[in-house]
Amino acid sequence: MNNKLIKTSLVAAVAAATFGIGQANAADYTFTFAHVLIEDTPNGQAALRFKEEVEENSDGRIQIDVLPAAQVGGDVEIIEQIQMGLVDIGIPPSATLGNFEERLQILDLPFLIPDYDTMVELLDGEVGREILDTLNDHNMYGVNFWGAGFRHMTNNDRPIETPEDLDAIRMRTMQAPIIISTYENFDANATAMAFTEVYNGLQQGVVSGQENPLANIYTMRFHEVQDYLSLTNHAYHAYAAVINTDSWNSLPEDLQEVMRDAFDNGRDASRQLTLEDEENIMASLEGEIEINEISAEAREAFVQASLPVHEEYESVVTTELLHKVYDVVGIEY
Repeated sequence: MNNKLIKTSLVAAVAAATFGIGQANAADYTFTFAHVLIEDTPNGQAALRFKEEVEENSDGRIQIDVLPAAQVGGDVEIIEQIQMGLVDIGIPPSATLGNFEERLQILDLPFLIPDYDTMVELLDGEVGREILDTLNDHNMYGVNFWGAGFRHMTNNDRPIETPEDLDAIRMRTMQAPIIISTYENFDANATAMAFTEVYNGLQQGVVSGQENPLANIYTMRFHEVQDYLSLTNHAYHAYAAVINTDSWNSLPEDLQEVMRDAFDNGRDASRQLTLEDEENIMASLEGEIEINEISAEAREAFVQASLPVHEEYESVVTTELLHKVYDVVGIEY
C-alpha cells in the first residue's frame, strides 16, 4: 500500500473514532479540526479556544476534536482530507491553498503587505472576503483569515540586507509555486520541503536557510541550526480558516452563527497571541542568533526587485483582483 493510501486509511480511522466519541457524548455534530502546528503556538492555542467556545456556546450540540502537530499529515494532505470530508476544519497557509485555488496565491506575493494595519484592512475587508469566496469551487467554505505574523528569513550564509544577499542561498520553502518563484527571482536556490522536515534539513545541510514567522522559527527551534535571522517582513503568514462545505451546510443557522463567532474570536486570538509571543521570542533569541533588520531603503529595493514576481502571477491571480489588492496596500499600477 502506498503512503497516500496509508494516510487516507489512517485519517478514515481517526474520523470514525472521533465520530464515535461524538455519539458517546451525545453531541449533534462532531467536527475534526486538523492543523500542523504545535499546540503551544499562538494559532495552536487559538484553535483550542475555538473548540472551547463552540462547545460552550452550542450547549454541547457541537463537539470539536482538535488534531494538532500534523497528526493526519501536512497541510496539503489536510486540505485534501477537508475536500473529501475526512477532516472538517483546518487553518492551512494561504500559500499552500494556492495549489488548489490559484487566486489564493495573491496574498503571498513578496513585499506586498507593508504593515499590520494594512494586513487587517485587506484580510478582514471586502477584498479578503472575495479572496476567500474563491474556495467555494473546491468544496470548502473560507470563513476568515487567522495569522501567524510576518515571515522572516534565516540562513547560515550571511545576513540578508539587500536582494543581492540571497544569491545562491539554498532556501527551504513551502510547497507553493509562488514562494518558489520568489526565491528564484532573487537568485536563491529554492527547495520545497514539508514543514515537519525543515529542522533536519537545516541540521544536515540539505538547505541552508528558510522563511517563517517568529513563532514557527522559535517553537520548531530553527534558531538552534541557523546563524542569521533577518527581519524582512516580506509576507504576512495568513492561515485561511476553512471548513468542508457539506459540514458547514449541515449546521442550522443558529449553530452556524455560533461557529462564525468562534472563528472570528479565534482569528483575533491568533493575531493577539502572535503579537505578544513575538515580543517574548525576540527577547529569548538575543544572543542565540545574529539578528538584523532591513532598512527602509532596502525594503524599497526589495519591493522593486519583487515586481517581476507580481507580473509573473498577474494572469494567475487575475488583474482585477490584483488591482483591488494594490488599491488597499498602496501599490501603484
